[in-house]
Amino acid sequence: MHVYQALTPLEIFWILLLVSGYLPVVQRRYLEAQRWRTLGKLQRERHSRVITLVHRQETISFLGIPLARYIDINDSEDILRAIHLTPDDTPIDLILHTPGGLVLAAAQIASALSRHPAQIRVLVPHYAMSGGTLIALAADQIILDPNAVLGPVDPQLGEYPAASVLAVLDAKPLPRIEDKTFILADVSRKAIGQVEATVCTILTRNGMDSGKAHELARLLSTGTWTHDYPIDYEQARAMGLPVTDVVPKEVYALMALYKQPTQRRPGVEYVAVPADTGQRGSKG
Repeated sequence: MHVYQALTPLEIFWILLLVSGYLPVVQRRYLEAQRWRTLGKLQRERHSRVITLVHRQETISFLGIPLARYIDINDSEDILRAIHLTPDDTPIDLILHTPGGLVLAAAQIASALSRHPAQIRVLVPHYAMSGGTLIALAADQIILDPNAVLGPVDPQLGEYPAASVLAVLDAKPLPRIEDKTFILADVSRKAIGQVEATVCTILTRNGMDSGKAHELARLLSTGTWTHDYPIDYEQARAMGLPVTDVVPKEVYALMALYKQPTQRRPGVEYVAVPADTGQRGSKG
């Protein structure tokens, strides 16, 4: 004869506390497994190395403080490692979803992509602003959702656009300008020149006419628009960028697996084993 004793309220409380503690871990592991399966399937279907650079606003689980993610040196290290692991005759598909980030990190990624011998395709399902656009410029093909946007790549000095700092020199008499503003203006001029040169190099390396590359680099990097100005598909095409607007539906399914409201995750993920490439691709 078995005798069942009902749980006390305190025991029920501790059980619920343990379950609530482990549940986010289980959910995170499940999402990670789903992403890896989807990445592997997409990679096999496209006969390429598929890399993601996805930054969403996430939440620290303990304090609930919004945490903005952006392109940093860790991201550039991870993507450069993924590119090095990719055979020269294997195309690369980079899925971009980012507000931008460090110019150094974005420029490293763009330079490494442009040097890869096989075809580079950048897929933008929603947005790739600032440094994300700098990376996209290195692609042989930018697959941009009809509602997705790119953005200007003009450098920012802290909270100030570099171009706006330079504008102060023209707007105020020199005796009324502080020394700090002169220093910021000097750094701004250098930053704009460096980004403009980087963009021009990336575009010409990808085969764009030198004159057109200089024109487009100046348009994107010198503060023509506000930094959050959206460059849509039609405008990107008018600029001469190699855009198409058919994003594979699997990419949207993959993006749905990046919604993690309570836990941190790596910004970059890729399948580290050799890709099942099938058909090979090359530039040109």
